[in-house]
Amino acid sequence: MTLTILSFLAFTAFVAFFSWYQLRKDKLNTQDGYFLGGKSLTGVVIAGSMLLTNISTEHLIGMNGSAYKNGFIIIAWEVTSAIALVIGALYFIPNYLKMGLTTIPQYLEMRFDQMTRTMVALFLIVSFVVTLLPIVLYTGAINLESIFNVSETFQISHQEGLWLTVIVIGVIGSIYAIFGGLKAVAYSDTINGIGLFLGGLLVLGFALWDIGEGNLIGGLQKVYDAAPEKFNVIGGKDSVLPFEVLFTGLMINQLYFWCMNQPIIQRALGAKNLAEAQKGLLYTGVLKLFVPLIIILPGVIGFYYFGDSLYDTQDLIYPELIKKVLPVGLTGFFAAVVMGAVLSTFNSVLNSTATIFSLGIYKRHLNVNASDKQLVWIGKLTSIILAICAIVAAPMVAGAPDGLYQLLQQLNGIFFIPIASIILAGLFIPKISATGAKAGLFVGLLFYILTVFIFPVDIHFVHIWGIEFVLNMMVMFGVSYFYPNTNPFKPTDTGSVALKPWKYANHLGLLLVVLTIVIYIWLGN
Repeated sequence: MTLTILSFLAFTAFVAFFSWYQLRKDKLNTQDGYFLGGKSLTGVVIAGSMLLTNISTEHLIGMNGSAYKNGFIIIAWEVTSAIALVIGALYFIPNYLKMGLTTIPQYLEMRFDQMTRTMVALFLIVSFVVTLLPIVLYTGAINLESIFNVSETFQISHQEGLWLTVIVIGVIGSIYAIFGGLKAVAYSDTINGIGLFLGGLLVLGFALWDIGEGNLIGGLQKVYDAAPEKFNVIGGKDSVLPFEVLFTGLMINQLYFWCMNQPIIQRALGAKNLAEAQKGLLYTGVLKLFVPLIIILPGVIGFYYFGDSLYDTQDLIYPELIKKVLPVGLTGFFAAVVMGAVLSTFNSVLNSTATIFSLGIYKRHLNVNASDKQLVWIGKLTSIILAICAIVAAPMVAGAPDGLYQLLQQLNGIFFIPIASIILAGLFIPKISATGAKAGLFVGLLFYILTVFIFPVDIHFVHIWGIEFVLNMMVMFGVSYFYPNTNPFKPTDTGSVALKPWKYANHLGLLLVVLTIVIYIWLGN
């Protein structure tokens, strides 16, 4: 245990020192410096930060747990992201940078009106507090409590051990976001991203080495031979993720998550120029194609080891696999990687929420003459309040029947699809008015809550996303017919960054689309 703790502290301290060293000369008391990293982020840093903002313990724990039970059909959540990132790099981010956006709600005010911006900003803040942040904290606590045996060490109950771990993670994550701003988040994410891939590949490698008795390929073959059905990526109609969802609501969700979701796209908004932003998004797309090696395949390996003995507690499969295959000396390093993954998503969401509240609500409605110093202070205060709310809410997500990752996606649909609908309508359909957008937002929100949580219908929730999107569009068209658009807004170049595109953007984008299709053909047996 001593070696585990030492390796954990060593890697955690290195990440903290590296982040401090990179920021030691930066001015963090200005709006761009704190919220957008001084518009200085490069493609590699953007990609590392985007990936770690996305990949956290809800993936390591939740997706491996789902893969253990359902197999490779859940790969759709990952590999289809590459297509959305291509669209984001080639269309969305050039327009965002051209307009000089700091937040996505800022665009909604330009295109529609101030009320639409405020409504979406409030929806986003609520969604982060009640969905993403608690699940990230709780899944991180499950892993770290398991590795360090917190409850046994302090002679407390398992539930109290989880509470204690949640509080510690929440406090440390808040420190990064509150005192360092976006740049501290981005740099710490980059190092943690490298650690996550190395740690995840180590778990995979040691497991296959053990199963294959020194032969990695032989180990993989044994896992496949034991349960070939687990490697099929084509989900049946009654599965946790039917194949048909790729053509209904899944791609709308992916477009929202990678092209319109503030905690993700804020990294690209902080790019030094368009070329670096495009590199960041496309490099992330490349990484997403490899991510299943660390968040899906280990879950299937867990089935080889444990059979169906943990089906009722699927979210425990990854911690059990770590304890089974990792040498003691590496357990602490991997715990630090898990901690980094939690902190990455947690502090990224805190920073983005602080940005949305400070610039979109406080400066617009509460103090229009607020200085940069005041905005940064309000941003820090917002982060503190949200962190406390998330810590309190975290244990409430325990016991999700289909696993924590599936719960997260179901909850995300409450806000993601209505917001995606009005942003896409704003970008592509000039006739949609502000009144139409607000109507679509509320109708979509009400429709999803009613059909998924209050009067559940026998339709997969991702299909409901697609139905909701079509309904939202119909409502917006109908309302806009009676209340026409009077805003003649057209994007103009604000000159905030150089807009020369990366010369290889189209080539890499095409390659990513082709590779995604190849994966489905290869594994779709």
